[in-house]
Amino acid sequence: KAGIPLGVMKVLDPRQLKPDSMETERILTVLDETIVKLEITRLILWITGSLERYARMLGPEITSCLLKHQKLSMKIQHLLASPGDEKSLRALEQRLKCSLRNILRLFLANPLLYHGLKYEVRVRQSPADVFIKAFMEFRNFTLERLLTSPDEEKEKIQFMEDISLRVEKNMETISALQKELAAVIQTRDEEVNTKDKMIENLINSMENLAQGCKVDIRQIMKEGEKQQKEDEQASQDRCARLKLDIEHLRAQYNALVLEHRASELVLRQEKCKTEREILKWVQKYDTDMAEKQATYEEVQAVYTEEKEQLSVLMEKHALLLQEYTQIEEERRMLKEKEEEAAREEARRNDAATCIQAFWKGYLVRSTYKSILKKAKGRGKGKGKGK
Repeated sequence: KAGIPLGVMKVLDPRQLKPDSMETERILTVLDETIVKLEITRLILWITGSLERYARMLGPEITSCLLKHQKLSMKIQHLLASPGDEKSLRALEQRLKCSLRNILRLFLANPLLYHGLKYEVRVRQSPADVFIKAFMEFRNFTLERLLTSPDEEKEKIQFMEDISLRVEKNMETISALQKELAAVIQTRDEEVNTKDKMIENLINSMENLAQGCKVDIRQIMKEGEKQQKEDEQASQDRCARLKLDIEHLRAQYNALVLEHRASELVLRQEKCKTEREILKWVQKYDTDMAEKQATYEEVQAVYTEEKEQLSVLMEKHALLLQEYTQIEEERRMLKEKEEEAAREEARRNDAATCIQAFWKGYLVRSTYKSILKKAKGRGKGKGKGK
């Protein structure tokens, strides 16, 4: 699929085809309606055979039309059975066609009725089903042709040609491989025949060897019996020596067992002593750990209580720290105000001192001016008297 063009994929897969024009939709609508009409026509024969059963479902209008259609069908069958006037036969056929068109119009006007009858009426397989199936295939083929553009058609043709070339190449390859296979099979058969002959020759040579080996086997058996007697004698001597060794080793074993039992008894006593000491130390350890656990629990309780008190004190400390910070801020602001007032007071004092000095100077100058005026006046009076 990776090497197939997109247009060819659309053509090869009808599920990807969708109507893209009004004309295409109209043609498909006509074909779909024709398929529905064919299916209804296929049902009419079976409905008219059991018209009383479906009369309530069909209604009076459709039932009467079906009765008329049934009568016309019987008349045409009668005319076809007995040769008669062709003109009247054509007239009846025309009336039958009109009746069928009227019935189809009534069914198409009520699609629910058609769908209900489609699942209600059990229709056997008939040639009409083959025709309907072929018409459906024609409808799908028409849809494919309508939705296939010239370029896509060219792609499809080119794709089919490529496939044909590939098939031809594959067939050539297959024929060549078949020839090679036949040659290999022939070679294998020749090798098998050769091996069969070799096997027959080997079998014959083995039979000859078997006959030649019987004499050798007899000679070997005699030598073997002689060697067996010598081996038995040597084995008996060896068994006697081994028995002596076994008795000596058994005595050593018993002595070692007694020695090891004595050492085992000592070790068992040491083990019991060690176990008692371990038990004593374990009990002491349990007692110490119980005391330490009790002490730990007491310390933990005290620690928990002091921790709670610490948390309370920390909360109080936070509140006091906040109040202290607020008081310090107020003191700082008050100090700044006092310093500002002192600076203002000093500035006022400096200004008052300056004013007083200026005023005192003014008074002194005024006094001196009055004294000078009086002194001048006295000097003028003395001059006039002279």
